[in-house]
Amino acid sequence: MPGRNYLKKPDWLKIKIPSGGEFRAVYEILRSYHLSTVCEEARCPNINECWNKKSATIMILGKICTRACRFCAVKTGNPRAGIDPDEPDNAAEVVRRLGLKYLVITSVDRDDLSDSGSGQYAQTIRSIKEKNPKTTIEALIPDFSGVESFIRKVVDAGPRVIGHNIETVQRLTPLIRDPRCGYEQSLDVLKIIKRLNRKIYTKSGIMLGLGEEREEIIHTLKELKDAGVDIVTIGQYLQPTRRHYPVQKYYTPEEFEFYKKVAQDMGIDYVVSGPLVRSSYHAEEIPG
Repeated sequence: MPGRNYLKKPDWLKIKIPSGGEFRAVYEILRSYHLSTVCEEARCPNINECWNKKSATIMILGKICTRACRFCAVKTGNPRAGIDPDEPDNAAEVVRRLGLKYLVITSVDRDDLSDSGSGQYAQTIRSIKEKNPKTTIEALIPDFSGVESFIRKVVDAGPRVIGHNIETVQRLTPLIRDPRCGYEQSLDVLKIIKRLNRKIYTKSGIMLGLGEEREEIIHTLKELKDAGVDIVTIGQYLQPTRRHYPVQKYYTPEEFEFYKKVAQDMGIDYVVSGPLVRSSYHAEEIPG
């Protein structure tokens, strides 16, 4: 396997240890309502910054993912459980207590459920909108196996933004992502969303540092543009543990600026690109 010589992190990837009063307040509120965040489960490097601003990405449908992508720190396996019927209302109450103006909802994959969890997504969005009508909602969804009726449930719930990450270039997809994922399937999900409701902003993200080539990155950005994607995030892959896929390269801030310009020149409306950028990073700053 490539890259077993572990690379040293450059200075621009150094982050603060989670701490602070607001960090603790967010943690306690989430725990009291039995909610998880992708910030914790995926070991996001921006958790300190976001939580101290009382901003978090709520993760629904439990903590165990039915897929096993080689880049992801979220636990994988058989959830051996249904879904929490109180989760939509609990999420709405957390949004109210934190006073969030912009919320991102994401989840693990739940291939074990009859609708892949799409109904829970829709109900959570509706509950939050009912109790927090001024909150803008972004849903960062799994692929739902590409089933249009499942995707439609989320679209019909009416979030402002729906994101689905392509994660990496086509050549590396079978190596990096679970076999049930697919490069073309992810593009199809994004196309379906836009076809069902052109007013919804579509969003996708790609990680760099997995062994991709320059032309492959540019090609992927072009395919996202052709799929009608409005917002693209580009960030550095960081290996969560030694059992995960090793980093092949650390890109410089200047390289991230280069790919940002490439994407903008293609006509992608909004591009966030940088070493610590993640799908939900500064999501509330995106216009529209």
